[in-house]
Amino acid sequence: MTTTEIKTNDRTATSAPTARLNFAKAAPKVFRAVIGLDAAAREGLDPTLVELVQIRSSHLNHCAYCLHMHTTDARKAGESEERLHMVAVWQEAAHFFTEKEQAALALTDAVTRVADAGVPDAVYDRAAAHFDEDELARLLALILTINTWNRIALATAKRAGTDER
Repeated sequence: MTTTEIKTNDRTATSAPTARLNFAKAAPKVFRAVIGLDAAAREGLDPTLVELVQIRSSHLNHCAYCLHMHTTDARKAGESEERLHMVAVWQEAAHFFTEKEQAALALTDAVTRVADAGVPDAVYDRAAAHFDEDELARLLALILTINTWNRIALATAKRAGTDER
């Protein structure tokens, strides 16, 4: 397996290795379990909100594969280009999003970056004010699931634009 170093701005990135594990084939039961968690988490949540959360987590995790997949899905579902561009800077562009979406995006930020500061009470309380317990549990599961997908895609060097669903 070989890799190539690429100089981007002040960072050195490494291009994807030429061959990595096919996670779905190597661990099919685990892969199906994550798919099941993903499906259960989405159940009953607004599809637009689902995509916004998945896009935001993918931004934070620098997962181009998932970012491409979920922006494509959001467009197909009718999401505007304007809002898609604003997800990365949602706090500065809060007026593009409903209060409920803002609460979900704030929770996504906190859970995705949980090692930085945990999930602050104010962030949790804000989400709890917009989601009932069942919805909040599914939202948390959705955030956990997209973080899992991001890590699978990054660890196995999935390439953006090669959606294999």
